[in-house]
Amino acid sequence: MSGAITLTELGLPLAAVGGGAAYARVKAPAVYWSLIGLPIATVRFRATYDSTMEACGLTVAPSRLRILFARATSQREIRPVPPKIKRVRPTTTGLRVRLRLAPGQEPADVAASAERLRHAWGVHSVHVSVVKPGLVELRMTGFDVLRRVRMPRRLPSGPLVVPVALRDDGQVHVRDYRRVPHGLTVGATESGKSVFIRNLVKGLAPQDVALVGIDCKWGVELTPFAPRLSALAIDPDQAAELLDALVDEMEDRFRLIRAHQGIGSDVPDEAITSDVWGLPEKLRPVPVVLLVDEIAELFLVATRDDEKRRDRMVTQLIRYAQLGRAAGMYLEACGQRFGSELGKGATMLRAQLSSRTVHRVNDSPTAEMGLGDISPAAVLAATAIPPDMPGVAVAGDSSGGWCRIRTPHLSLAETARVCRLTSHLVPHLPKLARFRPATAPVPGPLDAVPLTRPFPATS
Repeated sequence: MSGAITLTELGLPLAAVGGGAAYARVKAPAVYWSLIGLPIATVRFRATYDSTMEACGLTVAPSRLRILFARATSQREIRPVPPKIKRVRPTTTGLRVRLRLAPGQEPADVAASAERLRHAWGVHSVHVSVVKPGLVELRMTGFDVLRRVRMPRRLPSGPLVVPVALRDDGQVHVRDYRRVPHGLTVGATESGKSVFIRNLVKGLAPQDVALVGIDCKWGVELTPFAPRLSALAIDPDQAAELLDALVDEMEDRFRLIRAHQGIGSDVPDEAITSDVWGLPEKLRPVPVVLLVDEIAELFLVATRDDEKRRDRMVTQLIRYAQLGRAAGMYLEACGQRFGSELGKGATMLRAQLSSRTVHRVNDSPTAEMGLGDISPAAVLAATAIPPDMPGVAVAGDSSGGWCRIRTPHLSLAETARVCRLTSHLVPHLPKLARFRPATAPVPGPLDAVPLTRPFPATS
């Protein structure tokens, strides 16, 4: 009887702990990783590091000096040398390990074995990044961080820097317009493309920047952000006029730069600049970010007059993308479909859009148009995005690097609220004043409905 009682006393707590761990692994993977997964993964990594590296072919033969020293001090077998562990740092989503590569190794060798390392150490994924020559970092994630996006508390910040998504290695994906000025974002309906745009608008709204929108779907996507927009075009005719005004604004900024470059004896060499960011702050014009929703609508034509308007719009858009960076004017082109069959100028415009974000698409040519010149593997990853994961995308740039990202859900109402609260930050740009969207006044306390019925005053 006492044995049965002891078994019950031990079994029930163990069953409760096991059930709680299984529940946390599904419903709260970050908690499970911090309490259980991280200690297990750390012990497994330390215990099997040498044998795993040798099995993956990531070791080199020891040097002659090492062999002589080992023979002189011990009779142990001289084994191949793996990369040296420089640092192991746990995180809330996984492990970060820095390795000093052995002579003769390169980061591509470690990257090629990432999948085998993942299985050997029992983690969800392993990503390899280069810290500096001879030093690489393994970023291991203990669970699928894209299944339920939780952005870190500390986010990157700065002028024209917007943290828009979480990468599959646990890092924050940042849209930095000063580093990568122009971008292309494509995705099918319900793929998360609109949420990506909302995160961009919400991140840019509190900054000192002019937001300009072109939404040829009669403004249904960008009109809710009207209080924060300096200009908005909702049809192709308005878009053509707005692009002309933007190019005029860009030319004025180049004239300002040239005027500041008036080479005189009193102008030091370091004061001569080739873009607006080198101008004195009191002379520097406010940066402009142009958001184009449904970029394909600017290319479509039905009549001969439409064709003339299209050629003019595409020409101005390409000029804007080619020259806008130096003038502090940036472009974010979005759409469901983007391909070379849109017509003349499509591939030329694509060449200027260095940042690429491809959500789930309905056809592989769109994914190839966005990522084909970056990496064939990125195209395959984009076409494999499941429909039940809205917001998941493949992000890449002209450097050839790419990763899977997912934007946190952001409602249209929340983004519109931020735009209303920051409407006082809309800069005055005379050339764009006539395109400023009309906005309804925000209801104040005087517009509230009284809760009691008023009575007339009597003498």
